[in-house]
Amino acid sequence: MSALHVLLVDDDADLRASTEQALDLAGLKVEGLSSPEMALERITAGFAGVVITDIRMPDMDGLTLMTRIHEIDGDIPVILITGHGDVPLAVRAMRDGAHDFIEKPFSGAQLATIAARALSYRQLVLDNRRLRAVAGQADDLEARLVGRSNAMIALRRQVRTVGPSDADVLIIGDTGTGKEVVARALHDMSARAARPFVAITCSALPDTLIESELFGHEAGAFPGAIRARMGKFDHARGGTILLDDIGAMPLALQGKLLRVLQDRVITPLGSNVQHDLDLRFIATSRVPLEHEVTLGRFRADLLYRLNAVSLRLPPLSERVEDIPALFARLLSEACARHRLPARTVSPEFLAELARADWPGNVRELRNVAERHALGLERDQQNEDATTQTRSLAEQIAAHERKLLVDALIRHKGVLKPVYESMGLSRKALYDKLVKHGIDKAHFHTPHKDMLP
Repeated sequence: MSALHVLLVDDDADLRASTEQALDLAGLKVEGLSSPEMALERITAGFAGVVITDIRMPDMDGLTLMTRIHEIDGDIPVILITGHGDVPLAVRAMRDGAHDFIEKPFSGAQLATIAARALSYRQLVLDNRRLRAVAGQADDLEARLVGRSNAMIALRRQVRTVGPSDADVLIIGDTGTGKEVVARALHDMSARAARPFVAITCSALPDTLIESELFGHEAGAFPGAIRARMGKFDHARGGTILLDDIGAMPLALQGKLLRVLQDRVITPLGSNVQHDLDLRFIATSRVPLEHEVTLGRFRADLLYRLNAVSLRLPPLSERVEDIPALFARLLSEACARHRLPARTVSPEFLAELARADWPGNVRELRNVAERHALGLERDQQNEDATTQTRSLAEQIAAHERKLLVDALIRHKGVLKPVYESMGLSRKALYDKLVKHGIDKAHFHTPHKDMLP
């Protein structure tokens, strides 16, 4: 930490001097600068420190300075000093990569705490870069969020910025774009990484037990509550809660969740005792929640509470240039999981993938990679090529086999959700697997936590 320092940028000489003194008394090495231009002269890709800047300055404001800094090195923490009227602007800036902000008037101790956290984060970034340079490898986040498109580079920068903070986050993205993968990455980069990460699918919670599932209950709280039960919020204490598909949460429960987010306390059903709650909340949605607010299906105040920091995940259609390398990576992972030899892919096939529509995004592309690794994609191509010479019964059988394989890939070889989703009995599914020569053991492997 001793080698790292703070660049303090403020055109107000008196405020700069007092802030510089407060940081110095807190044991931080600080250099005060009167203009953004002076700060840019000191910034390099390996800059050993963080930047604290006022937003309102002549010639170049703090937001422009932040943008210029991140063009040099996207992982340099920038902390914004704001006036009262600038807070909404600072919140938007955090979505664009600001590390944190502090509102005037502030105490020197408060700013020193924020700066020390940012310096710790910067030290971690620089240490990881050195280790990667020695090993010749990409960092863990690049392994999870694969892609060299501008959209993915920007997403990784945002995750690196937001991850170490304790801010609640809203993640917006189409089906299959990897919202949970990003949520786990945020958790793993935070100080809560050693504590639980609890994912709750809001659309799957039973209406009659939803409060008990989240908040817990005391014995006798309702008929059938024989003993006390800890809710998921308590179970995740000290860690992170993922509220997946939060737009599906009933309106009545949205109001109770809002109070939890505001007060960080819960009251189990049947109890009058409040429990303090130390949690970070991450929520996901497939659609912009502003539209749900307009339709009256989502509370505006809950959206405002969640939307201080939001991340948008790009669909494959917005990063087509990533698809060839992305598919090669997925294919390599699939072959390794199934203990199969590496498969080669022709440039023509990769070009065809890049031209295709991917409504299911990465999830759909992953399924294609799984089939290709198992040799089923080539079988399907051969079947398609000979469709005109085959009988109707043969074509129906081939289509049925493909549906079965897709379902097995989707459910990782677990048969119960396969036969339930397809409306079959367990015996009927077994009979069809035997008929088509499909071995479920090929599919029973967990996917790596990765969003290419």
